[in-house]
Amino acid sequence: MPAERRKATEAEASALASGIRLRIIRLTISEALTNKELAQRLGRDPATTLHHVRKLVDTGFLEPQPARKGARGAKEIPYRGTGLSWRLENLGDDGVSEAMLEAFLAEVAETGTGELDQSRLVVRLPREQQEEFRRRLRDLLDEFAARPLDPDAGALALYLAIYPSP
Repeated sequence: MPAERRKATEAEASALASGIRLRIIRLTISEALTNKELAQRLGRDPATTLHHVRKLVDTGFLEPQPARKGARGAKEIPYRGTGLSWRLENLGDDGVSEAMLEAFLAEVAETGTGELDQSRLVVRLPREQQEEFRRRLRDLLDEFAARPLDPDAGALALYLAIYPSP
């Protein structure tokens, strides 16, 4: 069953209009991470990362988990992604679109192009078939997104862009 989507609020769209925040959402979708862990994985300083984490918590994209003791005994709060970003429709929001591309390019740079499974396709379809194509792709993505998370499974990331071709 396809996920119900709604238009992002202004605050939600603002939160999503940052490549670093989109990367934080991705990192926390299958495991809870502290601000320090996020900063280390992203190569950022913890103060800057905390600013982004707080914005994501305030807008419902992250939720704090029960506090735990860190390596030095200090209290740490892990954060987990809520999946809200998948339930929002952001077509036409240039800030979110640019942030998605920025996050993708940063993640590919870290991964290396040798690890990419890439495809390109140009199809010529009448308007109704274009809509069917988009709907079927979305349905497939929704189907896999709805599956229960397996913490032992390997993670795959997907970036899909559909754009007019001359």
